[in-house]
Amino acid sequence: MNAAIIMGILFFVLLISGLPISFATGLAAMVYILLTPNIPAILIPQRMFVTVDSFALMAIPLFILAGELMNSGGITRKIVDFSSKLVGHITGGLAHISILACMIFAGMCGSCTAAGVSVGSMMIPALKKENYDVDFSAAVIASAAVLGPVIPPSIIMVVYASLTGTSVAKLFLGGIAPGIIIGMLLMFTAYRISKKRGYQAKLAKRCSLKEIMVSFRKSLAALLLPIVIIGGILSGMFTATEAGAIGVAYAGAVGFLSGEIHISDVKRILLNAAKSSTNILFLMGTGAVFGWILTSLQIPQMMTRLLIGISSQPQILMLIIIAFVLFLGCFLADAAIVPVLAPLLFPVIQQVGIDPVAFGVILCTTAVVGNITPPVGGLLFVISGVGNVSVTKTARAVLPFLAVIVCVLVACGIFPQIVTTIPDLLMK
Repeated sequence: MNAAIIMGILFFVLLISGLPISFATGLAAMVYILLTPNIPAILIPQRMFVTVDSFALMAIPLFILAGELMNSGGITRKIVDFSSKLVGHITGGLAHISILACMIFAGMCGSCTAAGVSVGSMMIPALKKENYDVDFSAAVIASAAVLGPVIPPSIIMVVYASLTGTSVAKLFLGGIAPGIIIGMLLMFTAYRISKKRGYQAKLAKRCSLKEIMVSFRKSLAALLLPIVIIGGILSGMFTATEAGAIGVAYAGAVGFLSGEIHISDVKRILLNAAKSSTNILFLMGTGAVFGWILTSLQIPQMMTRLLIGISSQPQILMLIIIAFVLFLGCFLADAAIVPVLAPLLFPVIQQVGIDPVAFGVILCTTAVVGNITPPVGGLLFVISGVGNVSVTKTARAVLPFLAVIVCVLVACGIFPQIVTTIPDLLMK
């Protein structure tokens, strides 16, 4: 049997068996190389090392560490309090507070899991106490946490940039508009459901400007972080990787000075960050070997011809890609989809004239949505665990929010200016 066919069959068998995607890609690639003459086995560690031996990719563990520090440093509580002052008076106030808190937290850590766990651990018990349905509460947190990798900074966008050579700064800026639009529509959806089910506002009336400013001052240290990161990158003061280091220093300083983080917490924080970083970088390494094999088999060229054969219209191709990635998201995590698909689809979008920044933001966002699509939506399991609710109930409750996010993705695919306007204005 042809080595490529064996590799493909083995990959899907391992994937279905529940083995982590990094091992599925790595083992399948290793079998292909061992069965193919004239390809030395040393290629496997070489490709893995070369892929992750990148200054740009250092941003990944740094942003993850910054998120862990913020999660332990009391920043989440301040963000939730500030969000409460802004939107707590609206019908379904706690749901809106959860969404807004996730949006703000997203601008700090770049991870949907970090945003979901941090905000969810505080807000789901509060939502339960106010008699919100537990499945609705979990769905609100899960759908809003998706904004983590959309609103900058974004770990998955750093991965895409390292694979395609696209500007990290432009990708970060490109995620701002879709992230805000999704957040606003999630709040609108939560409002409609809250109105229908009779959920009340958290606050009896709108907070005064003075109360909002007092809460703003208390949370200012937290709110400044995304401004420092994005402002520094845009001004050219530092790169995305250096921004990650500054984020770590800033979050650590806030945590220690506030007394929320102690020396005894450092070991746990570093271990959690190391585990998360290793998972992503190991997947990128094995994915690079797998991708090298696909390239040697001319799979990207075949895919280009296939997609362009369907249509050469950029908008139609983007809609096809969105549908395909949404399908893959039912079975794979975003950290698995982007490293595999980005090198394959990038030649296609270049040939038909799709903007790499718009494509990158849409690809990353669509892949991240897979975290809330059953049966393998990782974020559904995480948030269901936090809320002590069945995954099936959370999956059903998340459908209205999922529909809203997909509509925004389709709009971005048809009108890429939604993504590219801010980068074009600020980075001419």
